[in-house]
Amino acid sequence: MQVIDLSVLLDEKTPVYPGDPATKIEPVGVFARDGYNDHYISVGNHVGTHIDAPLHMTAEGRNLDQIPVDQFVGQGRYIKVDQNFDIEKVRAAGVRAGDIVLFDTGMSERYQEAEYFEDYPAMSEEIATYLVTQKVKMVGLDTGSADKADGFPIHKILLGGGVLIIENLTNLAALTAEKFDVYALPLRLGIDGSPARVIAVIR
Repeated sequence: MQVIDLSVLLDEKTPVYPGDPATKIEPVGVFARDGYNDHYISVGNHVGTHIDAPLHMTAEGRNLDQIPVDQFVGQGRYIKVDQNFDIEKVRAAGVRAGDIVLFDTGMSERYQEAEYFEDYPAMSEEIATYLVTQKVKMVGLDTGSADKADGFPIHKILLGGGVLIIENLTNLAALTAEKFDVYALPLRLGIDGSPARVIAVIR
């Protein structure tokens, strides 16, 4: 069994979406002084590799704690994006109900650059609608947002259709096997999103 970590490191150097608060990690217990290590963490719930729940962009949507845990686990479907999202490539990928679809745009290689949040490809509303009609569980991206247009139309289509969104993935190019499962587990928070540890297990 091969396990691939698709999550970025979460620390004070982790890039945040423009306008979001910076991450703070402070020691509250120091082993040399207290006999144990302990930390206080202040972090935005959409920083690093994270999952968006429907309430993030829909007024009556569910929080993460209201979503059945089995929605965070499913068969993975890898799709390579060559500069732009292509609806025909998505249709040809054989996406099925219950899949977790991961789009590799190559942007994770630019994660520490300012352009990461400024110059990235985004899927069309047509593709988002298609994924909803296919009843996939989640859509994952190696970009800082599923949207690049005002009003967040892609978020609203996916989340409004019950499809969760994973952003800021990494190592997607390692998914060369046809069959793999995705485990994308957020903290059990009663809010609109959470950092997550996302892994792929090659069958």
